[in-house]
Parts: sequence; C-alpha cells; structure tokens
Amino acid sequence: MSELADLYIPDNVSAPEAQARTSHLAIGAHQDDLEFMAFHGIATCYEQDSAWFSGITCTDGAGSARSGAFADKTDDDMKAIRLQEQRRAAELGQYSFMAQLGFSSAQIKDGVTGEDLVDELERYLLMTQPDVLYTHNPADKHASHVAVFYAVLEALLRVPPYSRPKKVFGCEMWRDLDWLSPEDKVALDVSAHPELAKKLNACFESQIAGGKNYGQAVLGRRHANATFYDSHSVDTVDQLWFAMDLTPLIEEDAPTVKEFVDAKLDRFRESVRELL
Repeated sequence: MSELADLYIPDNVSAPEAQARTSHLAIGAHQDDLEFMAFHGIATCYEQDSAWFSGITCTDGAGSARSGAFADKTDDDMKAIRLQEQRRAAELGQYSFMAQLGFSSAQIKDGVTGEDLVDELERYLLMTQPDVLYTHNPADKHASHVAVFYAVLEALLRVPPYSRPKKVFGCEMWRDLDWLSPEDKVALDVSAHPELAKKLNACFESQIAGGKNYGQAVLGRRHANATFYDSHSVDTVDQLWFAMDLTPLIEEDAPTVKEFVDAKLDRFRESVRELL
C-alpha cells in the first residue's frame, strides 16, 4: 500500500460496512476519471438506500497539467489538492467510500510495482463484491488508463468466479467509443441528476482552471453521444456515455484481450467497408 493512500467515508460508517454495502464500484486511474466515465453508477445510486456507489482512484495526481493559479504548484502540492477535490466529489455524490491508492503513474505502468496495485485492487474487490464494476477500456489511448484496465482484469481473475461482478463495463475516456458496432456498444443513460453531474465536474478546479476544461468537454460528449447514437429515431434520452461490456473477459474460456479488441476492430472495419 502506498504511503499516500487515503480512504474517505462521507457518512462516517465503519470501513467494513462502507465496503460491504457497495453495489456499484468504479476504478479509475486519476482523480476525476470516475465522475466523468462512471457517472452512470453515481447517478444510479444517488439518494438510494439499497444501492451504493464507491470509487477507487489509483494514482496520486502528481502529473496533472497546470497553468494560471496552479502554474507554480509543485507535484506535492497537486497531490494534496487533487486528493481534496476527489474527497469533495465523494461527499457531493454520496459515495459509500472513496479510496485513493496514491501510486505514481510510473508505478502502475511498471511490471513489478504494478503488482502492488493488483494486490490492492484484489483486496478491495473481495471486500466489496459489487454487482457492477466500471473501469477503463482496453482501447483507450492513455497509457495509465490501459495499465489500470490490465490491473483490474488481473485482480478480477484472482477473485473466485462467484464473487465477481455480474457486469464489468470498460468506459470511454481518452478516446471515445462511438466507433464500436451496435452489437459491441453499451450505451449508458447518464441523463439523470444533471445538476449533480455539473457540481461533480466543477469539483476538479485544478484541472479546469489549470488548462483542461474536462467538465465542459464531458457534458458535450454526453449530449453528442445521445444525438448521434441512432440516425433513424428521435432522441429518447439527452445524454449517453459509451462503454464496452468487458464481462466476457472474466468468464470461462475468455478470449485474450487482443482477441477481444481485434473482434471489435474487425467489425468496425467491415461496417466501414460495406458502405464503400
């Protein structure tokens, strides 16, 4: 466990209780990844007594882009700032718990130290045993996101099959998933609680004021996804977020990750070629 690890429980119940009641779990690389890619889980559980969202962020935030008021902040400053921003989001979103594991980006991408992340994720998966899990998808273009995907997959495969999530979603982030064929694309309705979504996005001021208005971009993508989802029908929801169903990767006779992604790329290629 990293020295920078932080566990925050907004309603102050015990850690075992906060973990055990978790029904929806999201695991992301960076602070704000969960609010952007896993809002479906946050909104599903918000103000509910029988469903609880929990989050795990793997890295420490040291490598964040920064300018303006944050231009002179050191890496250590950014770690502290981003940790508090993530805590604030967990409070607003009524998370069951928020775990920030505090690894560096270099550590999670390293074959040796990356095993420490897998160990931590395995421990949390065994303690929570969520019904639904959200994480990064293997076609993401951010190396840290892909590293987290592989760590999550390895941790899931260590967990006994009967304790694994019923559904695992690999969500779009640093590359959209609009290119997926309809049979490969999971469209998550994220239109509920729009004011909460805006407030959660605004928690990450260090990124917005620091030169990356992710909050605005994410809301734009959600609306665009809904509008361009189907050309032959009127919109029934106004915000969607796309994901891959990663559940086949943790089932018996699972394909390799490359086989899994290649099949989706092949279907995309054929769908383009059919119109040429």
